[in-house]
Amino acid sequence: MTKQIVIDPISRIEGHAKITIHLDEQGVVHNAYFHVTQFRGFEKLCVGRPFYEMPSLMARICGICPVSHLIASAKACDALLAVRIPQTADKLRRILNLAQIIQSHALSFFHLSSPDFLLGMDSEPAKRNLFGVMRAKPELARDGIRLRQFGQQVIELLGGKRIHPAWVVPGGVSEPLSVAHRDQILAGLPECISIGERTLHWFKSLLDKYRDEIKSFGNFPSLFLGLVKPDGRIAFYEGKLRVVDAAGNIVADQLEAAAYQAHIAEAVEPWTYLKFPYYKPLGYHEGMYRVGPLARLNISDRCGTARADQELAEFHELQRTAVLSSFYFHYARLIEILFAVERLEQILTDPEILDRHVRAFARPNSNEGVGVAEAPRGTLIHHYRVDENGLITWVNLVIATGHNNLAMNRAVLQVAKRYVNGQRLSEGMLNRVEAVIRAYDPCLSCSTHAAGQMPLQIQLVSPEGKVVDEIRRG
Repeated sequence: MTKQIVIDPISRIEGHAKITIHLDEQGVVHNAYFHVTQFRGFEKLCVGRPFYEMPSLMARICGICPVSHLIASAKACDALLAVRIPQTADKLRRILNLAQIIQSHALSFFHLSSPDFLLGMDSEPAKRNLFGVMRAKPELARDGIRLRQFGQQVIELLGGKRIHPAWVVPGGVSEPLSVAHRDQILAGLPECISIGERTLHWFKSLLDKYRDEIKSFGNFPSLFLGLVKPDGRIAFYEGKLRVVDAAGNIVADQLEAAAYQAHIAEAVEPWTYLKFPYYKPLGYHEGMYRVGPLARLNISDRCGTARADQELAEFHELQRTAVLSSFYFHYARLIEILFAVERLEQILTDPEILDRHVRAFARPNSNEGVGVAEAPRGTLIHHYRVDENGLITWVNLVIATGHNNLAMNRAVLQVAKRYVNGQRLSEGMLNRVEAVIRAYDPCLSCSTHAAGQMPLQIQLVSPEGKVVDEIRRG
């Protein structure tokens, strides 16, 4: 008789999910699934709302990365207005997005994943958390808290509050940047550079210790996708899509992000609420790709800042092809933190950054708009259609975590086959199955919306726990 191991819930991730590992009669893993068990449905909830409400509505998708949705949504609304926003507004939005990258990456690396690196994958579960990090290496915990605090403070200084700011609006931003707030942000940058550099030095010193995990944590060929600038530099706010294969070859370049449907299709499965985007020319499954920090570093020729470029060159030396192991998402996250801090300094010292012209006004001039930006976890796409009154009639959201869904499922199976012994389970085995998901830093409340008719399973369970009736759709 076949057996099933269920890890429910997965710990130290954002949102609710479970993993099922399927064993054969000899206790050998033959399959594994990453199930996202929550459903949000924002694609349907906002139909009928005025388009100008969309940035604030979409920001409510998530409490971790509201800024990413705010920016992608505002860019989709810019396209509805068919306006070019003021240059200063463009730069201020970039600052907000970089602050979001810093605070979210700090949360993922220091708060959620560093307990595994510092205390070990097999360490006592009760101590394998941020409090355990505080006891074992307090300076590491302080650095993580400080980096996240800095990112959130920048968001608050620009947007008025740390979570769900409404400062980014269709046509630009609602208020210019003050001299005092600019100087306050600039004053915090040197400390953040120091934190970024010493954390990178510490993490690189650990890589030999985790050689076995590097070999088996989502280490397989796939495509990589993200935004780049015309000269191949890394892009977070504005750019065009580039696709790179596992050998590091550019498969497609400078694709218009607004025409994403020509290159990306979406599929659904009956056992999860998370969609499965794939690269359309290769078809479902074969078109599996990864997005996010690992992908951005694999597709980018350079960053454009001194320290980050030096780190990127070293990162590219890890492998002659694209860097394939998903364990290196963590490494890439730290390089991106360093880049974000350096880039903040470049933008904040631009003489135009204090200009007071920060918003363009117009009525809708197009009935369809697409907004694309790089969120901490990868490429984020908002696509809206409106009627003649500017009311939303159709929405499609392709979320960063969704892009990685095929790869996350492949990674869970790879780790389960490497570590799980059905005859003798250990907590460390199962922690590694969870840890490979944490490498992708999934944000599940962001990512479970709808594609056509969603599969649904409803069970009627008696007080004794017996399933007395069941309805399935999809």
